[in-house]
Amino acid sequence: MNGRLKTRRVMIVEDEMIVAWLLEDLLDELGYTVAGPAKSVRQAQALIAAGGIDAAVLDINLDGEMSYPVADTLAAQGVPFIFSSGYSRDSLPEAYRSCPLIQKPFDPRKVAAALVAMMADGDRPGQLPEIGGGKQLFG
Repeated sequence: MNGRLKTRRVMIVEDEMIVAWLLEDLLDELGYTVAGPAKSVRQAQALIAAGGIDAAVLDINLDGEMSYPVADTLAAQGVPFIFSSGYSRDSLPEAYRSCPLIQKPFDPRKVAAALVAMMADGDRPGQLPEIGGGKQLFG
């Protein structure tokens, strides 16, 4: 395991707790420290304000509340993030279409690859390709 990853803190913003727990397990296996999960924009913004977030996985629709304000805050701070959603890229507002998007249901290996690439290369929002399909997260 790459020791550099152990110090990285990834925030999970997800309203479906089973998905959040599966993401937590995946991040733990990769050696990341998990912040959250946050189930709302308010909770996510509080985690960001507390500091120490190195990257994030953001569900777009949080029980009817869109996570775009969280994405805006992260982008303003230069913190890379990946959207996760069942929405297609075309359904996103224009301002967010270039952001990294993992389509649900997603393959945990692809989530892992996207996070490792984003953290290792210092990529910022909008610089990762769309990733999706494959094996469902719920197996």
